[in-house]
Amino acid sequence: MSVNLEPDLTPLAGKPVAVLLGGKSAERKVSLNSGATIVEALRALNLDVRAVDTADDSWIDQLHGVGFAFIALHGPGGEDGTIQGALQSMGIPYSGSGVLGSSLAMDKLRTKQLWQGVGVSTGAFVPLAEDSDWEGIIERLGKVFVKPACEGSSIGMTPATNALTLKAAYRAAAEYGTGVIAEQFIDGPEYTVAILGDQALPSIRMETDNEFYDYEAKYLSNDTRYQCPSDLDEYEESQLARLALRAFDTLGCEVWGRVDVMRGANGRFYVLEVNTVPGMTSHSLVPMAARAAHMTIESLVAHIISLSLEQKRNG
Repeated sequence: MSVNLEPDLTPLAGKPVAVLLGGKSAERKVSLNSGATIVEALRALNLDVRAVDTADDSWIDQLHGVGFAFIALHGPGGEDGTIQGALQSMGIPYSGSGVLGSSLAMDKLRTKQLWQGVGVSTGAFVPLAEDSDWEGIIERLGKVFVKPACEGSSIGMTPATNALTLKAAYRAAAEYGTGVIAEQFIDGPEYTVAILGDQALPSIRMETDNEFYDYEAKYLSNDTRYQCPSDLDEYEESQLARLALRAFDTLGCEVWGRVDVMRGANGRFYVLEVNTVPGMTSHSLVPMAARAAHMTIESLVAHIISLSLEQKRNG
């Protein structure tokens, strides 16, 4: 599926568009900000917009008569296939990936197991449990990053360099109740690639003075540095784009998303994760990549809707 030069929004004529935002996950605040950006863009496109907070018990009733649902929910309950399944059962077309792609991409453990199985380049990892061999993991992997398996925005993510800090990081991440993994630390720059249709937008290199690209660097700090287009030459950019598209497609993801990648000291790229509902805040990366591809936020939102409608029609 390619990016249409002119997105087709005619199927929505006379029908409200619901923007699903907020929710009850740890990423609620980010979702509210993303949703506000999307609502503003839709209004600029002269569409009838309904902002619907899924933390409200009556949110399903608020979808009566809508022609499309734009999902701006991050994390469990919005990005994991559950909201997609509900909308599908109600016959309401929605933005982005379907149930399978959403649920797989949300689960970092199964994502990495699948990539490992099909040969997509990703770093070494291990699932953690209360009885894990903390010493053995550090001996095998060295420095690691510990994270909840089904959270985003670097929430609950902590580095560990020895058995004691690894166990403490596990217990902190386990509080999110979604399983925990430890990923081998890759010493090198971090990149992200936005996907739109079957195309990769210009890559972005992120730089922060924090120990890693954490929640503060993503959403709060004005000191985080972004290079877009990144510092890659034409061949490297093409190589990264192919890897990002393969990682995205392997999980059954559709329409739009963002693929996060590290580059090791050996020059090799390693995929970290796929975000099927990327942030759309003032600090967010997909709008930045879209601008580098000469797209406004309104054009980006219109393309996501048009591609989503096309995908749902084609099954």
